[in-house]
Amino acid sequence: MLINEVKQLPHVDKVRIHSLESNLYQVSILVGEDEHYVFSTPGKFLRSHNKLDLLAQFEGMSVGSMVLCHQSAYDEMVGQPLRDQDNLLEVPISMQGR
Repeated sequence: MLINEVKQLPHVDKVRIHSLESNLYQVSILVGEDEHYVFSTPGKFLRSHNKLDLLAQFEGMSVGSMVLCHQSAYDEMVGQPLRDQDNLLEVPISMQGR
């Protein structure tokens, strides 16, 4: 979903800032049960090396919560078997000052 389309939504339940690598972040949103990755232009994910720049995109919008997400590669690195459940860590981000 393009960021311009996201800004037209009446409410976003959750904004997820995904930590990809070495200070590179990418955004997805949850609207109801549906997760949508956010694109800056068609085919180009909304990404930044600065979390605050991404949070600023949601200034003035109705947002239920914001979280920073990190998925650990530790199990894979030490040869652990695949798990049935995801090892995604979500840390709440303050929406004050947005």
